Amino acid sequence: MREKIKNFIAMSGATLLIAVGTYFFKFPNNFTFGGITGLAVLIAKTGLISAADFSFVANMSLLILGAIILGKKFVAKTAYCSVLLSFALSLFERIFPMNQPFTNQPMLEVMFAIALPALGSAILFNIGSSSGGTDIIAMILKKFTSVDIGRALVCSDVAITVAGFFIFDIKTGLYSCFGLIIRSFLVDSFIESLNLSKYFNVVCSNPEPICDYIVHSLGRGATICEAHGAFTGEHKYIIFTALNRQQAIKLRNFIKTNDPSSFILISNTSEIIGKGFHSI
Repeated sequence: MREKIKNFIAMSGATLLIAVGTYFFKFPNNFTFGGITGLAVLIAKTGLISAADFSFVANMSLLILGAIILGKKFVAKTAYCSVLLSFALSLFERIFPMNQPFTNQPMLEVMFAIALPALGSAILFNIGSSSGGTDIIAMILKKFTSVDIGRALVCSDVAITVAGFFIFDIKTGLYSCFGLIIRSFLVDSFIESLNLSKYFNVVCSNPEPICDYIVHSLGRGATICEAHGAFTGEHKYIIFTALNRQQAIKLRNFIKTNDPSSFILISNTSEIIGKGFHSI
Protein backbone atom coordinates (compact mmCIF):
# COMPACT_ATOMS: atom_id res chain seq x y z
CA MET A 1 0.00 0.00 0.00
CA ARG A 2 2.84 2.38 0.84
CA GLU A 3 4.41 1.71 -2.57
CA LYS A 4 1.08 2.33 -4.31
CA ILE A 5 0.62 5.64 -2.50
CA LYS A 6 4.18 6.64 -3.36
CA ASN A 7 3.60 5.84 -7.06
CA PHE A 8 0.28 7.69 -7.04
CA ILE A 9 1.93 10.84 -5.65
CA ALA A 10 4.79 10.51 -8.15
CA MET A 11 2.38 10.11 -11.07
CA SER A 12 0.30 13.10 -9.99
CA GLY A 13 3.30 15.37 -9.48
CA ALA A 14 4.95 14.31 -12.73
CA THR A 15 1.76 14.83 -14.74
CA LEU A 16 1.25 18.29 -13.26
CA LEU A 17 4.86 19.16 -14.17
CA ILE A 18 4.09 18.24 -17.76
CA ALA A 19 0.90 20.32 -17.66
CA VAL A 20 2.64 23.40 -16.22
CA GLY A 21 5.50 23.27 -18.73
CA THR A 22 3.14 22.70 -21.62
CA TYR A 23 0.47 25.29 -20.82
CA PHE A 24 2.50 28.16 -19.39
CA PHE A 25 5.60 27.92 -21.58
CA LYS A 26 4.88 25.84 -24.68
CA PHE A 27 1.41 26.98 -25.76
CA PRO A 28 1.91 30.78 -25.44
CA ASN A 29 5.11 30.64 -27.52
CA ASN A 30 3.66 28.33 -30.21
CA PHE A 31 6.42 25.76 -29.77
CA THR A 32 5.42 22.75 -31.85
CA PHE A 33 7.72 19.98 -30.58
CA GLY A 34 6.29 16.97 -28.80
CA GLY A 35 3.44 14.78 -30.03
CA ILE A 36 -0.18 15.69 -29.26
CA THR A 37 0.62 19.00 -27.56
CA GLY A 38 2.78 20.04 -30.53
CA LEU A 39 -0.08 19.21 -32.87
CA ALA A 40 -2.45 21.12 -30.58
CA VAL A 41 -0.39 24.29 -31.11
CA LEU A 42 -0.81 23.92 -34.88
CA ILE A 43 -4.56 23.21 -34.64
CA ALA A 44 -5.06 26.20 -32.31
CA LYS A 45 -3.70 28.48 -35.07
CA THR A 46 -6.85 27.77 -37.11
CA GLY A 47 -8.98 29.39 -34.38
CA LEU A 48 -11.41 26.47 -34.33
CA ILE A 49 -10.34 25.19 -30.91
CA SER A 50 -7.80 26.13 -28.27
CA ALA A 51 -4.62 24.11 -27.77
CA ALA A 52 -5.73 22.99 -24.30
CA ASP A 53 -9.16 21.86 -25.49
CA PHE A 54 -7.71 20.03 -28.50
CA SER A 55 -5.28 18.22 -26.21
CA PHE A 56 -8.21 17.22 -24.01
CA VAL A 57 -10.27 15.87 -26.94
CA ALA A 58 -7.32 14.10 -28.55
CA ASN A 59 -6.10 12.48 -25.33
CA MET A 60 -9.57 11.31 -24.32
CA SER A 61 -10.21 9.89 -27.79
CA LEU A 62 -6.91 8.04 -27.81
CA LEU A 63 -7.55 6.81 -24.27
CA ILE A 64 -10.92 5.33 -25.24
CA LEU A 65 -9.39 3.78 -28.38
CA GLY A 66 -6.56 2.32 -26.30
CA ALA A 67 -8.99 0.91 -23.74
CA ILE A 68 -10.97 -0.84 -26.50
CA ILE A 69 -7.95 -2.24 -28.32
CA LEU A 70 -5.43 -2.80 -25.53
CA GLY A 71 -7.76 -3.75 -22.67
CA LYS A 72 -8.17 -2.98 -18.95
CA LYS A 73 -4.51 -3.47 -18.09
CA PHE A 74 -3.62 -0.57 -20.35
CA VAL A 75 -6.29 1.65 -18.76
CA ALA A 76 -5.01 0.91 -15.28
CA LYS A 77 -1.51 2.07 -16.14
CA THR A 78 -2.16 5.08 -18.37
CA ALA A 79 -5.69 6.40 -17.88
CA TYR A 80 -5.09 8.37 -14.68
CA CYS A 81 -2.14 10.35 -16.02
CA SER A 82 -3.81 11.01 -19.37
CA VAL A 83 -7.05 12.21 -17.75
CA LEU A 84 -5.22 14.35 -15.18
CA LEU A 85 -3.07 15.99 -17.87
CA SER A 86 -6.08 16.75 -20.06
CA PHE A 87 -8.12 18.22 -17.18
CA ALA A 88 -5.15 20.21 -15.87
CA LEU A 89 -4.56 21.85 -19.27
CA SER A 90 -8.25 22.74 -19.63
CA LEU A 91 -8.41 24.00 -16.03
CA PHE A 92 -5.32 26.20 -16.47
CA GLU A 93 -6.84 27.70 -19.60
CA ARG A 94 -9.94 28.76 -17.73
CA ILE A 95 -8.27 29.93 -14.52
CA PHE A 96 -5.08 31.45 -15.98
CA PRO A 97 -5.79 32.53 -19.58
CA MET A 98 -2.49 33.17 -21.40
CA ASN A 99 -2.72 35.79 -24.14
CA GLN A 100 1.04 36.20 -24.35
CA PRO A 101 4.21 34.58 -22.97
CA PHE A 102 5.38 35.24 -19.42
CA THR A 103 8.51 37.05 -20.58
CA ASN A 104 10.08 38.50 -23.73
CA GLN A 105 12.90 35.94 -23.48
CA PRO A 106 11.98 33.03 -25.78
CA MET A 107 15.18 31.12 -25.00
CA LEU A 108 14.33 31.15 -21.29
CA GLU A 109 10.78 30.06 -22.03
CA VAL A 110 11.81 27.23 -24.36
CA MET A 111 14.12 25.85 -21.65
CA PHE A 112 11.20 25.63 -19.20
CA ALA A 113 8.97 24.23 -21.97
CA ILE A 114 11.57 21.48 -22.44
CA ALA A 115 12.75 20.81 -18.90
CA LEU A 116 9.45 20.54 -16.99
CA PRO A 117 7.72 18.07 -19.34
CA ALA A 118 10.97 16.13 -19.79
CA LEU A 119 11.33 15.70 -16.02
CA GLY A 120 7.68 14.73 -15.69
CA SER A 121 7.95 12.19 -18.52
CA ALA A 122 11.12 10.72 -17.02
CA ILE A 123 9.40 10.19 -13.66
CA LEU A 124 6.43 8.51 -15.37
CA PHE A 125 8.62 6.26 -17.53
CA ASN A 126 10.66 5.35 -14.47
CA ILE A 127 7.61 3.95 -12.65
CA GLY A 128 6.20 2.25 -15.74
CA SER A 129 3.56 4.78 -16.69
CA SER A 130 3.06 7.46 -19.34
CA SER A 131 0.91 10.51 -20.03
CA GLY A 132 -0.86 8.89 -22.99
CA GLY A 133 -1.00 10.79 -26.27
CA THR A 134 1.29 9.38 -28.95
CA ASP A 135 2.41 6.65 -26.52
CA ILE A 136 -1.03 5.09 -26.97
CA ILE A 137 -0.63 5.14 -30.75
CA ALA A 138 2.77 3.49 -30.31
CA MET A 139 1.26 0.72 -28.15
CA ILE A 140 -1.48 0.03 -30.71
CA LEU A 141 0.99 -0.07 -33.62
CA LYS A 142 3.28 -2.36 -31.64
CA LYS A 143 0.43 -4.81 -31.07
CA PHE A 144 -0.66 -5.13 -34.68
CA THR A 145 2.36 -4.27 -36.83
CA SER A 146 6.10 -4.73 -37.06
CA VAL A 147 6.69 -1.01 -37.54
CA ASP A 148 9.76 0.47 -35.84
CA ILE A 149 7.78 2.40 -33.21
CA GLY A 150 10.64 4.62 -32.06
CA ARG A 151 11.43 5.73 -35.59
CA ALA A 152 7.75 6.29 -36.41
CA LEU A 153 7.26 8.53 -33.36
CA VAL A 154 10.42 10.48 -34.14
CA CYS A 155 9.25 11.02 -37.73
CA SER A 156 5.85 12.26 -36.56
CA ASP A 157 7.46 14.63 -34.04
CA VAL A 158 9.79 15.97 -36.72
CA ALA A 159 6.90 16.50 -39.14
CA ILE A 160 4.87 18.43 -36.55
CA THR A 161 7.91 20.50 -35.57
CA VAL A 162 8.80 21.35 -39.18
CA ALA A 163 5.20 22.43 -39.78
CA GLY A 164 5.84 25.23 -37.29
CA PHE A 165 8.13 26.92 -39.85
CA PHE A 166 5.22 27.26 -42.27
CA ILE A 167 2.37 27.92 -39.83
CA PHE A 168 4.23 30.47 -37.72
CA ASP A 169 7.67 31.89 -38.58
CA ILE A 170 11.33 30.92 -38.88
CA LYS A 171 12.15 32.03 -35.33
CA THR A 172 9.40 29.91 -33.77
CA GLY A 173 10.31 26.97 -35.98
CA LEU A 174 13.97 27.14 -34.96
CA TYR A 175 13.07 27.25 -31.27
CA SER A 176 10.78 24.26 -31.80
CA CYS A 177 13.58 22.31 -33.51
CA PHE A 178 15.89 23.18 -30.65
CA GLY A 179 13.27 21.95 -28.18
CA LEU A 180 12.78 18.68 -30.04
CA ILE A 181 16.51 17.91 -30.04
CA ILE A 182 17.17 18.84 -26.41
CA ARG A 183 14.03 17.15 -25.07
CA SER A 184 15.11 13.68 -26.18
CA PHE A 185 18.47 14.05 -24.43
CA LEU A 186 16.92 15.49 -21.27
CA VAL A 187 14.43 12.65 -20.78
CA ASP A 188 17.22 10.07 -20.93
CA SER A 189 19.40 12.17 -18.63
CA PHE A 190 16.62 12.60 -16.07
CA ILE A 191 15.84 8.86 -16.09
CA GLU A 192 19.51 8.04 -15.57
CA SER A 193 19.75 10.57 -12.75
CA LEU A 194 16.63 9.23 -11.03
CA ASN A 195 18.05 5.70 -11.13
CA LEU A 196 21.61 6.64 -10.21
CA SER A 197 23.20 4.34 -7.63
CA LYS A 198 26.71 3.72 -6.35
CA TYR A 199 28.66 0.50 -6.85
CA PHE A 200 31.34 -0.13 -4.23
CA ASN A 201 34.50 -2.25 -4.42
CA VAL A 202 36.13 -2.16 -0.98
CA VAL A 203 39.56 -3.80 -0.57
CA CYS A 204 40.28 -4.41 3.12
CA SER A 205 41.89 -6.76 5.60
CA ASN A 206 38.94 -7.10 7.97
CA PRO A 207 35.57 -7.23 6.16
CA GLU A 208 33.32 -8.14 9.12
CA PRO A 209 32.72 -4.62 10.58
CA ILE A 210 32.05 -3.15 7.14
CA CYS A 211 29.68 -5.94 6.11
CA ASP A 212 27.90 -5.74 9.47
CA TYR A 213 27.32 -2.02 8.90
CA ILE A 214 26.08 -2.61 5.34
CA VAL A 215 23.66 -5.35 6.37
CA HIS A 216 22.34 -4.12 9.72
CA SER A 217 22.63 -0.31 9.45
CA LEU A 218 22.04 0.26 5.74
CA GLY A 219 19.78 -2.72 5.10
CA ARG A 220 21.69 -3.83 2.01
CA GLY A 221 23.47 -7.00 0.97
CA ALA A 222 27.13 -7.51 0.12
CA THR A 223 29.43 -10.11 -1.39
CA ILE A 224 32.92 -10.95 -0.06
CA CYS A 225 35.73 -12.38 -2.17
CA GLU A 226 39.22 -13.33 -1.09
CA ALA A 227 42.07 -11.53 -2.85
CA HIS A 228 45.85 -11.26 -2.88
CA GLY A 229 47.69 -7.94 -2.94
CA ALA A 230 50.01 -7.73 -5.98
CA PHE A 231 52.32 -5.14 -4.43
CA THR A 232 52.32 -6.09 -0.72
CA GLY A 233 51.60 -9.80 -1.10
CA GLU A 234 49.12 -9.55 1.77
CA HIS A 235 45.93 -11.55 2.02
CA LYS A 236 42.96 -9.23 1.36
CA TYR A 237 39.20 -9.26 0.96
CA ILE A 238 37.06 -7.45 -1.59
CA ILE A 239 33.53 -6.37 -0.63
CA PHE A 240 31.05 -5.76 -3.44
CA THR A 241 27.85 -3.83 -2.75
CA ALA A 242 25.41 -1.45 -4.45
CA LEU A 243 23.79 1.46 -2.61
CA ASN A 244 21.73 4.54 -3.27
CA ARG A 245 23.40 7.93 -3.01
CA GLN A 246 22.49 8.60 0.63
CA GLN A 247 23.65 5.15 1.75
CA ALA A 248 26.87 5.56 -0.25
CA ILE A 249 27.78 8.69 1.71
CA LYS A 250 27.16 6.89 5.01
CA LEU A 251 29.26 3.88 4.04
CA ARG A 252 32.11 6.02 2.79
CA ASN A 253 32.16 7.97 6.05
CA PHE A 254 31.95 4.76 8.11
CA ILE A 255 34.93 3.19 6.32
CA LYS A 256 36.90 6.44 6.53
CA THR A 257 36.41 6.48 10.31
CA ASN A 258 36.69 2.78 11.17
CA ASP A 259 39.06 1.37 8.55
CA PRO A 260 41.00 4.21 6.90
CA SER A 261 43.54 1.79 5.36
CA SER A 262 40.84 0.30 3.10
CA PHE A 263 40.99 0.94 -0.62
CA ILE A 264 37.61 2.03 -2.05
CA LEU A 265 36.46 2.19 -5.67
CA ILE A 266 33.07 3.88 -6.20
CA SER A 267 31.33 3.82 -9.57
CA ASN A 268 28.11 5.43 -10.79
CA THR A 269 25.52 3.12 -12.30
CA SER A 270 21.86 3.51 -13.31
CA GLU A 271 21.24 -0.13 -14.23
CA ILE A 272 21.03 -2.35 -11.16
CA ILE A 273 18.58 -5.24 -11.45
CA GLY A 274 17.81 -7.33 -8.40
CA LYS A 275 16.21 -7.28 -4.99
CA GLY A 276 16.10 -3.81 -3.51
CA PHE A 277 16.54 -2.11 -6.88
CA HIS A 278 14.75 -2.95 -10.15
CA SER A 279 13.02 -6.20 -10.95
CA ILE A 280 13.77 -8.02 -14.18
